[in-house]
Amino acid sequence: MKGYRLRTDNRVKPVSHRKQFVNAKRRQPFEMDDINLHYRFLNWRRRIREIREVRAVRVQERYKRILKDGDTLSYHGNSDEVGCYVAPRPLSKGNCYFEVTIMDTGVRGTIAVGLVPQFYKLDHQPGWLPHSVAYHADDGKLYNGNPVGQQFGPKCNRGDRIGCGIYADTLDAGLTTVFFTKNGKEVGSVVVPVAPDGLFPAVGMHSLGEEVRLDLQAEWGQEEDDSVMMVDSHEDEWGRLYDVRASGTLLEYVGKGKSIMDVGLAQARQPLTTRSHYFEVEIVDAGEKCYIALGLARRDYPKNRHPGWSRGSVAYHADDGKIFHGSGVGDPFGPRCFEGDIMGCGIMFPRDYIFDWEDELDEWEAQDVRPKQGRVQNLVYLNDEEDEDDGEDPEQDQEGRKVMVFFTRNGKIIGRREVVVPAGGFYPTIGMLSSGEKVKVDLHPLSG
Repeated sequence: MKGYRLRTDNRVKPVSHRKQFVNAKRRQPFEMDDINLHYRFLNWRRRIREIREVRAVRVQERYKRILKDGDTLSYHGNSDEVGCYVAPRPLSKGNCYFEVTIMDTGVRGTIAVGLVPQFYKLDHQPGWLPHSVAYHADDGKLYNGNPVGQQFGPKCNRGDRIGCGIYADTLDAGLTTVFFTKNGKEVGSVVVPVAPDGLFPAVGMHSLGEEVRLDLQAEWGQEEDDSVMMVDSHEDEWGRLYDVRASGTLLEYVGKGKSIMDVGLAQARQPLTTRSHYFEVEIVDAGEKCYIALGLARRDYPKNRHPGWSRGSVAYHADDGKIFHGSGVGDPFGPRCFEGDIMGCGIMFPRDYIFDWEDELDEWEAQDVRPKQGRVQNLVYLNDEEDEDDGEDPEQDQEGRKVMVFFTRNGKIIGRREVVVPAGGFYPTIGMLSSGEKVKVDLHPLSG
C-alpha cells in the first residue's frame, strides 16, 4: 500500500514505501540523541546530589553521650556507658596534631584521647576497637586496638594537656607514627596502620563530671623542648598549682570560670622571710573579668578559695581594688588593676623577728636584698618610729605575732594592713577565676 502526501493544490500525491523509510531513518538519530542526553543529564544530577551527601557526612562531627558547647566537651551519661566524640576531619599533612585540656576529671577521670576510623562505634573508648589508638588519662596506658592497655606514660589530672599527632611524612606508606604528649612534652609513640578514610581525632569519657576543652588547631614541634625545660625548672618554685598552668614565669588560668568554686590557685613552695620578703605579679592578660588576686596565705589554704576570702590569708584584688582579710567581704583599699599593671605584696618584718620554723625550709638559700631601679624600695625592716609605736613585747611567742603586710601597684605602695602570721608562715599566693587570665610572676624582684 502506498502512502500519500498532501500537495499545495489540494491533491494527494502517492509516496513510496522507500521514501517513507528514508525519512524515518533521517529523524531517528536526532530523537535518540535527545533521549540519551536527557538520561545523561538525570544521571549527572543524581551523582552530584550523592557526592554532596557524602561530603556532608564526611565533614560532620559525631558524638554520643557527650555535650558539646563550643570547644568544651562534657560527659552526659550515667557512668555505665561510654561517651565518645569523633572530629569531622582526619589528621593530615596540613593539620597533624590536636590537644585536649582536662577541665574536670569527674568521678573517675576515665578520659581517653586518640585517633579512630571515621565511623568508629561511639559506645567504645578510643583504642578499644581495631584500627584505633588512644592514651588514657586515668591509668597512663596506651590502648592500641585492644581493650587491654599497655603501660605508656604518666597519669593525667585536671589542668593537664594531652596531645596527639602523626608524623605526616609516612602517611603515603599505609602506616604512620602516632605520638602523644603531656603538657607539650612527648610521652611516646607507636606505629599504626592508616584506615582508608584516615585517622580522626577522638575523645572518650566514662564517668560523671568529666569535662575537657578541645583544640583541633593546636600546633606542636620539637622546637618547643627548650620552653618545656624552662617550665620544669620554674614549676619547682610552686608548692601547689590548682587549675593553673605554669609556663616559665607565666601562670595561666585553665579552670572552668563558671562559679566562685572554680578558683585557680598558685602557691609558692617557700614562705616570705626577712631574706625574701616581697614578690610581684604583672597582669599579662586580664581575661574576661580580671578576677586576679595577689596576697599571702597559710600553707594549707583551701584550693577553691580566692586569697583573702578565708582565715589565714590577706590579698589585694585587681577587679575591684579591695583588700580581703580572712573574709569574703572586702574593704576599699586601692585602685583597680588592669592589663599591664604590676601588683606587689610584701611583709615589713620587725627587726627582732625570729622564725621558729626556718629550719624546716628545704634548701632555702640566703639572698642579698638589693632594690632594682624603679621598683619598690627595701622595706624588710620597719623604721625606728614604727618600732616604737608597735610596742609589742619582743619576748612573746612567735605564733600569732603581728606583722605589717603592704601592697604595691606599679612600684608604689598603695596601703598596709596589720595581720597575724599563721603557724608555718605566709606563702605568696595568687588566685584567678575567669577565662583567659594570665600573669607573669617574679618571686624575687629585689634580689641582685
